[in-house]
Amino acid sequence: MRRKIIFALAPALMLWLAAAGASAQGTLSQQERLGKKLLFDTNLSDPAGQACAACHGPQVGYTGPDANINAAGAVYEGAVTGRFGNRKPPAAAYAGDSPVLHWDGTQWVGGMFWDGRATGATLGDPLAEQAQGPFLNPLEQNNASAQVVIDKVLASSYQNLFLQVCTDATKYYECIARSIAAYERSTEVSQFTSKYDYWLKGQAKFTGEEQKGLELFNGKAKCANCHVAPNFTDFTYDNLGVPRNPLNPFYTELYWNPLGSDWVDTGLGGFLKSAGYPADIYNAEWGKQKAPTLRNVDLRPARNFVKAYSHNGYFKSLEEIVHFYNTRDVPGAGWPAPEVAANVNKTEMGNLGLNHGEELAIVAFLRTLSDGYTPKK
Repeated sequence: MRRKIIFALAPALMLWLAAAGASAQGTLSQQERLGKKLLFDTNLSDPAGQACAACHGPQVGYTGPDANINAAGAVYEGAVTGRFGNRKPPAAAYAGDSPVLHWDGTQWVGGMFWDGRATGATLGDPLAEQAQGPFLNPLEQNNASAQVVIDKVLASSYQNLFLQVCTDATKYYECIARSIAAYERSTEVSQFTSKYDYWLKGQAKFTGEEQKGLELFNGKAKCANCHVAPNFTDFTYDNLGVPRNPLNPFYTELYWNPLGSDWVDTGLGGFLKSAGYPADIYNAEWGKQKAPTLRNVDLRPARNFVKAYSHNGYFKSLEEIVHFYNTRDVPGAGWPAPEVAANVNKTEMGNLGLNHGEELAIVAFLRTLSDGYTPKK
């Protein structure tokens, strides 16, 4: 099933890479070029057929590239048919500045994955640690060991490039991960080529609605409290009170999820508990998920292409999630109960007092954050 999805996406994917990546390709370092080969290699799974790009497609900002999946559970099937993860794929772009997970005195900052479990403590780089995870996850690429992945790379068409970049055989798997991270940091992935970027340089003009949206984003709507430029995230964690996504296939995957429909996504708090932190620390983070970048939040191959939003993909449009931020706590708004009731952020969202036009203005601004904008001459 996964192989069929990948092949169906291939023509659109290749067109996107040709259009968006051609100018950047010549500037990639050897390590970045290796990372790109690894990211798109469909042989690095068991069974073969699932590349990293199956869940992190460039045409949608390096997150979930299948509109049908996004419109439902938003969780992607792994290399083995019938095995699914438990969360929507986070964006792999604009993540390179996330620091090693740490307590800054007021909140947890950094790490990778929605729950921060790729802390960066081992490699000193959360993005590289994140890249090591899916290869060995039985619900994702399903390789039995790091050595299996290494052997596949050594047998690949880009073996020579790999051996040029990765010269220490004792650190081959680390080098694979660092190379993927290097590509994700490259100007081909994290491009900074949105209308917003050209506006900053004085090479583009916002419409009146986009300008209004920017002002609301930085002011009344409080978006910039967590989604801080230039990456449009501050790499912190929050419980937004998002309802559970009843279409999440993980609820029915009883072998991997014995709790079934009773499973609750405890986010950062759950990770901290599993890492051995005391109850007073992990309880304060129960249900919190990492603030995602808003760059490329509207990037899609066609206007009718469905993208999913929030860690579980509950929301299916920017209009819907902005409306949720604005009205979650408004009596009669009709939102379901949060999946995790503890630690819900009620100071920066929930009853913002925005009217419909102001919500649409914020959406208009968010659409200026998509890479690939061509300034008018």
